Amino acid sequence: MFGFSIFLIALALIFVSKGVVIVQQAEVVIIERLGKFNRVLESGFNFIVPVIDAPRAIDWKVVQKDFSGVTYSTIQKKTKIDLRETVYDFPRQNVITKDNVTISINALLYFQIVDPKSAVYEIQNLPEAIEKLTQTNLRNLVGQLDLDESLVSRDKINHELRAILDDATNKWGVKVNRVELQDIIPPKDIQTAMEKQMKAERDRRAAILEAEGEKKSAVLKAEGEKEAAINRAEGEKQANILKAEGIAQARILEADGEKEAIQRIINALADKGQPDKYLIAMKYLETMKAITSGKDNKVVYMPYEATGILSSVDGIKQMFDTNK
Repeated sequence: MFGFSIFLIALALIFVSKGVVIVQQAEVVIIERLGKFNRVLESGFNFIVPVIDAPRAIDWKVVQKDFSGVTYSTIQKKTKIDLRETVYDFPRQNVITKDNVTISINALLYFQIVDPKSAVYEIQNLPEAIEKLTQTNLRNLVGQLDLDESLVSRDKINHELRAILDDATNKWGVKVNRVELQDIIPPKDIQTAMEKQMKAERDRRAAILEAEGEKKSAVLKAEGEKEAAINRAEGEKQANILKAEGIAQARILEADGEKEAIQRIINALADKGQPDKYLIAMKYLETMKAITSGKDNKVVYMPYEATGILSSVDGIKQMFDTNK
């Protein structure tokens, strides 16, 4: 009797341990009763009927790397479904562009399960189905673009691929949040040709910039020389004007002075007669002085008119003597 009681207690403990299911936060468990969907267990403490109720196991493809860095995938059985956003790194694949160039692409996909029941019953292996769907649509999208467009249209490809996948996986209870193309690698010979093309383009731009710089420099230099020549000519013009005005003013002052001197001589000799002879004689003597002045000047003749001038001077002397 005592042994039977121990057996019942042990059986109860096993029953309770099998019937208690603890689900972590952001996880759910699909429960089937006698092979038929019963309910979804939320996070926390849950109780099921052992033997009659059982968690539904699902296939889940997991990508891993070994110690040598080689990537491989395995299929695991899971009874708990993670509701958090999941990132899936797709293996690199070759895609042919519109202009028949084979390029290598690998992508990242961010998705989240929003309906656990659909994710379990509407698709057999959710990660593998999403991977194949992504690869197929990626080939279609890249096949519509040539190589140059593929290299510069990552955002466009990401946006269109995300929209296609989100619509296709909606019935699986999955929300595709983001798609990212990590690398787009063309063949080696294409890379070499592109590098040469880029180098040639950079050299061309450098030559254009250098030519434009020399052109602007020449234009600025010519404009500077033109401005300097204009300023120099304007300065010379102003200097010549000022110089001419100074010479004219000096001549006017000199003429006024000479006029005043002559007028005074005329007034002084007006009552003595013949002031004109006096003036002529004085001018003649000044001219003779200018002729004979200088280091090497020598008078080798006497002009004939000098006798007349000397007689005028003698007449002036007699005039002053008579006045005395």
